Amino acid sequence: MHEMGRNHITPRIGLVVLALMTLLVLSSMAGQAAGYSPGCGQIPIVYGIPPWGFHTGPPIGATGSFARGHGEINLEAHTVSGIICQEDHFRNKPTRAITMTVEHHLLYQSHYAVMWGFPGNIMKIRVRVRASNDPKCEVGTVGHATLFASYNGVRSDSVQFFFPAACRDQDHLYHGTQVNNQVPPL
Repeated sequence: MHEMGRNHITPRIGLVVLALMTLLVLSSMAGQAAGYSPGCGQIPIVYGIPPWGFHTGPPIGATGSFARGHGEINLEAHTVSGIICQEDHFRNKPTRAITMTVEHHLLYQSHYAVMWGFPGNIMKIRVRVRASNDPKCEVGTVGHATLFASYNGVRSDSVQFFFPAACRDQDHLYHGTQVNNQVPPL
């Protein structure tokens, strides 16, 4: 009699464990999606030589904008990943900020690019807004970014964002000696 009771309990325990594991996986995925917040507060400036990364200068004061990001890249497989943030500060208005992830496929990369009259490395990536407090720029919006890193001792790096109409206020070009960009060579 004791054996028979155990056989009925074992499948029930298995179902309960399966249901709990499913719930745990789903809540973990929801936690990851909810883990993004708008802006650069959680995204550090990466110094040294990361696989790819940039910052457009130190965070600014009452007005202006800045951005930073970093991630992984596999040039042989043409894949890329990472996180990027951008903040726009206005006098007497709330800050508009977005956080983006980098879509998996590397759109373009070259070690033989010329921008601003200087040679350098360039990469073009697709980004997706994951968190936003800009009412015009919704989560899920897809845009593009072009990162250019000059070489041969010249400091003329740039980062440029391109977004569709609703998110166009987030289109920015950062260029100059304050921009520090690491784009890997071939």
